[in-house]
Amino acid sequence: MQTKLTELLKIKYPIIQAPMFLVSNVAMVTEAMKAGIAGCIPALNYRTLEELSEAIKELHANKVEGGSFGFNLIVNKSNIKYKGQLEVLCKEGCDFIITSLGSPEETIKQAHKAGIKVFCDVTDLKFAKKVEGLGADALIAVNNEAGGHRGNLSPEELIKQLNENCNIPVISAGGVGCKADIDEMLSYGAEGVSVGSPFIASTEANVTEEYKQACVDYGADDIIMTERISGTPCTVINTPYVQKIGTKATWIENLLNKNRKLKKWVKMVRFSIGMKATEKAAKKATYKTVWVAGPSIEHTKAILPVKDIVAKLIT
Repeated sequence: MQTKLTELLKIKYPIIQAPMFLVSNVAMVTEAMKAGIAGCIPALNYRTLEELSEAIKELHANKVEGGSFGFNLIVNKSNIKYKGQLEVLCKEGCDFIITSLGSPEETIKQAHKAGIKVFCDVTDLKFAKKVEGLGADALIAVNNEAGGHRGNLSPEELIKQLNENCNIPVISAGGVGCKADIDEMLSYGAEGVSVGSPFIASTEANVTEEYKQACVDYGADDIIMTERISGTPCTVINTPYVQKIGTKATWIENLLNKNRKLKKWVKMVRFSIGMKATEKAAKKATYKTVWVAGPSIEHTKAILPVKDIVAKLIT
């Protein structure tokens, strides 16, 4: 399973434990590195820059040969902490940064000065060509089977389209829950995979047991799209509460979204409200629960340590 991704990150297996808001943590990434893959944490999982700095230092101390670690950065205006987070990452150092939701230009410039590789989330060829031109080291191809905010193209269509038109490695994100899925993505031309949802039900994940168990009890057919979290379609488990509140934006949100001047601010407010609701769902189980996950939970049959989840992906 040696690919361009294993060469880039000096890992044993071409797998990135995907960054998941409020789920990913140091313990998960440490175990991922020990298992021979890369682990990634959203910088936004840390409330302060000091906490982010401490997490990086801890990961450096825990790092082993055959594993690597990185952080995800939201690089648009919705993340007011972006510049400070980038500065901390470059100062403390990590193996890679994954950028999302905005132009990665400044991140690529600063990260490369610090010897950090930059991978960029993309959902189409147009943006992929743009980030390649800015100097990205690889593309995270977010397909229509990804959890959270997903793309519109199938894994095969997106991977082949990017490979035919770009010259940097393509890492497939979405639809991977077992070894056969990884083999399929590699057969399409991917150099590796980014896997998130199967790791929600890990013993190291710092979320409620109810959230973990939901990933065991529900399957691919129970994943639906909702606009009620961030204003942008997002995949969630179709719990009774989700069924009750519906999945479409409210009429007033739709009305305000038609106003070009107000649209940006409406999205920022909805994103803030949605993230707070998601945090409550991750940390405290109530009847008002919205759990983010992707269809790859189909292969999640038990709550397991990270090392066992990795073993299932590579054997």
